[in-house]
Amino acid sequence: MDIGLIIFDCDGVIADSEVLSASVLIEQLAGLGIGVAPADVRRDFLGRSFPTVAQTIRQRFARPLPDSFEADYRARLLDRFAAELRPTPGILAVLDALQTPACIATSSSPQRVARTLEVLGLADRFAGRVFTASEVRHGKPAPDLFLLAAGRMGCAPADTLVIEDSAPGIAAAQAAGMRVLHYAGGAHLRGTDPMVLPDAVRSFDNWGDFPQLLDHLQQGARIP
Repeated sequence: MDIGLIIFDCDGVIADSEVLSASVLIEQLAGLGIGVAPADVRRDFLGRSFPTVAQTIRQRFARPLPDSFEADYRARLLDRFAAELRPTPGILAVLDALQTPACIATSSSPQRVARTLEVLGLADRFAGRVFTASEVRHGKPAPDLFLLAAGRMGCAPADTLVIEDSAPGIAAAQAAGMRVLHYAGGAHLRGTDPMVLPDAVRSFDNWGDFPQLLDHLQQGARIP
């Protein structure tokens, strides 16, 4: 039952970025006369790739989006990242102490995750161990991305632990046959109603609790 690999989602798990991305998206849509609230973003867009988000917006509001919509969004977001992006509280200490091999699997674009890790000073730490939805046919909640990451890292799905903040990510991990923990300590989830989780999924909101949770899983024990 040893865990041979930990797959971290990036946005909302390593990077406390989801509030920034939601803010940029809400502002950009408001400029087009489309109104969405932070709760809408959490419910409908969290954990999904930007092309999926854009398609959902087109269908829901029966509105075309400008050809430059995605490029404009990404440019504005990266500007905000440069000035405001921070790691989730405590994650850097966890990564420093981690003995288990780890990688990142994210719905973000290669450019966005590269910039995220650069801003956070983590680019070298995860060099060659970052996998994005652009590399698979189906993004989360399909298992493809996590299976790709585990395969490239040489670890069986049953020996892999995923850390996710979103419902699509949790569903993807379970579909891949992996264990999963729900991280709820990002700014976008603080003060919100707890996510309804499958019975087998434990939620935590403090990275200080992670070593003990990992130890329980490594021993094959039930997490209290």
